[in-house]
Amino acid sequence: MQETRERVLDALVDGPVTGPELAERLDVSRAAVWKHVEALRDEGFDVESGSDGYAIDEFPEFGGSAVEYGLEAPFDVEFHESIPSTNARARDLAQEGADDVVVLADEQTGGRGRLDREWSSPSGGIWLSVLARPDIPATHAPAYTLAAAVAVARAAREAGVDARIKWPNDVVVPGTDADGEAVERKLAGVLTEMEGEADRVSWVIVGTGINANVDPGDLPSEAEPTTLRAETGDVDRRVFTQRVLEEFDDLREDLDAVVPAWREYATTLGKRVRVDTPGGEVVGEAVDVSFPGALVVDTGDERVTVTAGDCEHLRPVED
Repeated sequence: MQETRERVLDALVDGPVTGPELAERLDVSRAAVWKHVEALRDEGFDVESGSDGYAIDEFPEFGGSAVEYGLEAPFDVEFHESIPSTNARARDLAQEGADDVVVLADEQTGGRGRLDREWSSPSGGIWLSVLARPDIPATHAPAYTLAAAVAVARAAREAGVDARIKWPNDVVVPGTDADGEAVERKLAGVLTEMEGEADRVSWVIVGTGINANVDPGDLPSEAEPTTLRAETGDVDRRVFTQRVLEEFDDLREDLDAVVPAWREYATTLGKRVRVDTPGGEVVGEAVDVSFPGALVVDTGDERVTVTAGDCEHLRPVED
């Protein structure tokens, strides 16, 4: 049905085309054509019907079919105006055997971030979860987190925002506070979940929350947030989402390219950091990231490779 819907949409974009002509071209009934046209209208497409047939007059600003149309990546997009959690919905789809599905929402009412922190997801943002079944060992799954961060950073930069990446999963924008002190405001975050065994991943879900066309004041102040609206003005969320998905798709097909791409946008490397890890606190200079996403910290006594933890950028030690 989805393939037929896409073919109907293609024809209407090139329209006008009459219902009987479209039914014959697609080898479906006239009733099926009408149902697809009505479904597109329900999704926000302005489908005009005149004496010469149907034609698309205007695309919706957001939505599943809107994002899928022209998307150069093999994802089906399931769109929700509002949903508790795109990751939770993606887990349900994973249990049903789905693959290469994007759960996309205008608003999340129960989003969570790393360490089960609350993630505010108001209307106007881009809240999405990608479900995939890659043929990789479980140890390589963290590279998907880095790939998503790179994809968001690249899309933001194309939109005119100086986006950087803070290890392991935050896309930030550097700036200064009211006192002139350097700050990094959070633009997006990534949360990756996985199921499988050591030698094989069953599925990976990469949840990404992007503060797009929202005001920073609508987000928790303790997170020091920023938004695309605040940095560059409102963006076309349809196009921005497509660019994120296309960049992510390219990177997941070449995981060896992920870490070099991440280094290009990294704000953590070269900084003094404190990382709270399951094994204790690590303090020192972040000197590198190794595949599939571990942070290498020079403590002064040794180099410690950190695979997971909460990273804080510290001020340099004064001589």
